[in-house]
Amino acid sequence: MAEKRAAPDNVLAHPSPGGPRDRLGRPMHDLRISVMDRCNFRCPYCMPKETFHDRYRFLRTSERLGFNEIVRVARAGVDLGVRKLRLTGGEPLLRPRLAELVGELSLIDGVEDIALTTNGVLLAQHASELKANGLCRVTVSLDSLDPEVFARMSGGFGGLEDVLEGIEAALEAGLGPVKINAVVRRGSNDHTVLPLLERFRGGPVIVRLIEYMDVGNRNAWRADEVVPSPELLQRISARWPVTPLPGAYHGEVAKRYRYDDDAGEIGFISSVSAPFCGDCTRARLSSEGVFYTCLFATTGTDLRGALRGGASDEELTGLLRAAWAGRTDRYSEQREALRRREQPLQKIEMHYIGG
Repeated sequence: MAEKRAAPDNVLAHPSPGGPRDRLGRPMHDLRISVMDRCNFRCPYCMPKETFHDRYRFLRTSERLGFNEIVRVARAGVDLGVRKLRLTGGEPLLRPRLAELVGELSLIDGVEDIALTTNGVLLAQHASELKANGLCRVTVSLDSLDPEVFARMSGGFGGLEDVLEGIEAALEAGLGPVKINAVVRRGSNDHTVLPLLERFRGGPVIVRLIEYMDVGNRNAWRADEVVPSPELLQRISARWPVTPLPGAYHGEVAKRYRYDDDAGEIGFISSVSAPFCGDCTRARLSSEGVFYTCLFATTGTDLRGALRGGASDEELTGLLRAAWAGRTDRYSEQREALRRREQPLQKIEMHYIGG
């Protein structure tokens, strides 16, 4: 498979002008594709073991979309303006022959970027093959470098050294700059943020700090466990002064900062304290073939039935178009408005905090 180079971020700035807009005027630009509902971790903020226990029934192979079905949905999305594909899970590297899917997706005319989000445990085994088949970038979920904290936040699993080896393998394969996503939860890992940043400062790895959020409304989320990004920014700036960077493209979710000593950059994803629904251009496809127009949505459009019921490409594209055109989602903004009515908080703006 011919190697596909990652498009610069600014190339991804504007979706196709002919694509549909939702009811709030937002285009569809990014499609997150879950290829596997299973995971080898039980992170309490994502797949808590109390819910996803040993007797939990995951999808059978026949219930998950096949590669041909995923490619058909992706192609329909690209026809409607999608330019960026991200493969997710569960843990996507548990899906056999994932590199083959990457290769098929890379051949779709109009796809400018294919990325993968993984916990990194299996990444060292697959990085080179993924790159050779057209993967552009990789994001690794890594919440702490402290082995005890890592194990607790992965649901009792180890594997920290495997994750670090996976990051190195991704860099060696040419999948850099690697991004690390760290979910910060007060009382769990917020005290390990600075060591995480220190480990990767000055190298080709960008750490992004994510506010603990109620993903899927299934993790017993509490607002008092959120560490707002401005608070983290203050802590970090007291150690390493930083300066804000302009957004790289329309709809970028992370607020980016560079270290004043030229040791790279960090990012903040603040969907709780500073919701970005107004610029959201992301849709997602679940592993069983449900098309969702919001990360927090609990209902969506069944595409598996259409795919297996003989729907043409035009009919499939029509289903996506109708789902997106009817979209009114702005969950994070509504949650924040409700939270502020119930418990008014002082608004803190993120700005330059230097020494």
